[in-house]
Amino acid sequence: MSLVLGKMLRSALILLALLLSGCTGMRLIDSQVNSFAPQAVAPGASYQFERLPSQLADPVNQAKLEKLTELALGKVGLKRQNNAAVRVQVSAVQRQENTVNQGGVGIGWGLGWAFGNGSISVGNRGAMFPLLETQTSYWRQVSLIMRNAAGDVVFESHASHDGIWADGDAVLAAMLDAALQGFPTPPPGVRRVNIEIPR
Repeated sequence: MSLVLGKMLRSALILLALLLSGCTGMRLIDSQVNSFAPQAVAPGASYQFERLPSQLADPVNQAKLEKLTELALGKVGLKRQNNAAVRVQVSAVQRQENTVNQGGVGIGWGLGWAFGNGSISVGNRGAMFPLLETQTSYWRQVSLIMRNAAGDVVFESHASHDGIWADGDAVLAAMLDAALQGFPTPPPGVRRVNIEIPR
């Protein structure tokens, strides 16, 4: 029994080392992107933001989203300016889901370790780290629509991402970069765009 326990302890330590090493460096935000460009947008064009009535009802969050969008649009050469001909509408949606991981591997009759699916237990005392049993995931989508002075849509792009990262602003910024990849003539069809950001 002590040999089995020693192997399990060594495995647990290796797992812990792998988890800790994953806490440094970069993380990948992979987005599903679908873009449309029915008309050309001139390089270096100026734009202004346009808000829907629902966005006017939540000015603080909309202003934060527009600031992130301004940074992303600046990377593709567009400049924010009052009374510009191009109008940009940006929106974001987020859903949060908590799932309880059940199952795993148990060894012995109420003795030893049980681990798996985010849960680590000793004996029949329950989880050592109960918060690890619950996995939170976040589904997000950003939508960007540009219209010319006549009101015609000249560019439309949507990016969605499903992941574990709770820091919405950093993830939304990466998703906006993904939505604008290939601007002003993005490739047709749904594609996966990977953006790396710091942890």
